[in-house]
Amino acid sequence: MGSWTFIILQSVFVVIWVVLNIVGFVAHWDAWPFILLNLLFSTQAAYAAPIIMMSQNRQTERDRHHAEADYKTNRQAKQEIEDLQIRLNRIETDKLDKILALLEGKR
Repeated sequence: MGSWTFIILQSVFVVIWVVLNIVGFVAHWDAWPFILLNLLFSTQAAYAAPIIMMSQNRQTERDRHHAEADYKTNRQAKQEIEDLQIRLNRIETDKLDKILALLEGKR
């Protein structure tokens, strides 16, 4: 259910059902207004709704896991960036100290 193949097959089934009952090649087992066909659709809908809800719940769970993985990756990336920033600041401070030492040595 929920694919184009299913929709096409169901449409073909409905057309055949209606044509057979209108033309009467087979005894009219479901005369107008096709109560039995409506019952079949109601039964199908009764099963389809819970299946769709279960599918949505599974998708929500997968999305939650993906979001958690993304969050962990972002936290790790943030920590790495902060570590790099600290290292760069240290390097810059060391260079400035060396430049100051060189300038003071020339005086």
